[in-house]
Amino acid sequence: MAGRRCYAWLRNASIAAIVLLAVPAAAAAEAAAVNAAIPGVGASGLPLPRYVSLKSDRVNLRQGPGTDYPTAWVYRRAGLPLEVIEEFEVWRKVRDAEGTTGWILQNLLSGRRTALILPWEIKGAKTRPQVEIRRSDSDRSPPVALVEAGVIADVQSCDGLWCFVAVDRFRGYVQQKKLWGVYDREVVR
Repeated sequence: MAGRRCYAWLRNASIAAIVLLAVPAAAAAEAAAVNAAIPGVGASGLPLPRYVSLKSDRVNLRQGPGTDYPTAWVYRRAGLPLEVIEEFEVWRKVRDAEGTTGWILQNLLSGRRTALILPWEIKGAKTRPQVEIRRSDSDRSPPVALVEAGVIADVQSCDGLWCFVAVDRFRGYVQQKKLWGVYDREVVR
């Protein structure tokens, strides 16, 4: 009889220990799911989605959030804009202008805003389309430079319709709808 009571006590204690260990894990998973479900805020406290740029000329895009995951792609263009769509610890799930997604370590990304000029016009084009950088935010304003699709521009500011950008030594305005790296109607200061 004492053996049965001891066995029952041990069994109940084991179940209680398992439950006590599982509750914090479940709570953490639930909290992570709630954070992921809140549109506009990542675990870092920064907005989701948001645009960032690459800090380095060589950055691995991984299939999952960790160095144990295989490299899916290697970016070789510092300043390339990417869209952060998810966060996990120090990893950021990003999407590029072509729609490719993967994970990059946060310290390889910069908050510096850049944009690609007309990246959707490059595929299948025999010649790359060009965009005028204008002196002021008007289609009637004289151009200060002509840039090809695929060029990276440093975004200085945007008012929702036009962005003031820098490409090499040229500075001026480009219509926001011709850029990938800023949202439609987004204001950048």
